[in-house]
Amino acid sequence: MKILLIEDDRNLSDSICEVLKRRRMDVDAVYDGEDGLAYALCDVYDAVILDVVLPKLHGLKVLEGIRKAGVSVPVLILSQKNDAESRILGLDSGADDYLAKPFIMEELLARLRALTRRKGPTLATP
Repeated sequence: MKILLIEDDRNLSDSICEVLKRRRMDVDAVYDGEDGLAYALCDVYDAVILDVVLPKLHGLKVLEGIRKAGVSVPVLILSQKNDAESRILGLDSGADDYLAKPFIMEELLARLRALTRRKGPTLATP
């Protein structure tokens, strides 16, 4: 399974990458929204883990760019914003799931398994 992780907290990103790699997943990690969008549009991923508050380009703008490009990759928002309004906005903006920080790593893994179990084809633009 190939995952794109877009998370500006490098310590958290490193921790998530370590866990995913131990489970034999291939992970690309980027630390800002511009790089995240570029990666999402240039490669095929089984899932994207996306923070919302990012430098250079807000996470919801990244999500909007992914969806406007026709990329149907499952996106899991991982955010400190845990109020109902933020969760609803994230899901209505095109995310497939939303997990608030702090979180339990096993729950993140379970949500990734669920998202990739039901995903359709993913397309990257050339």
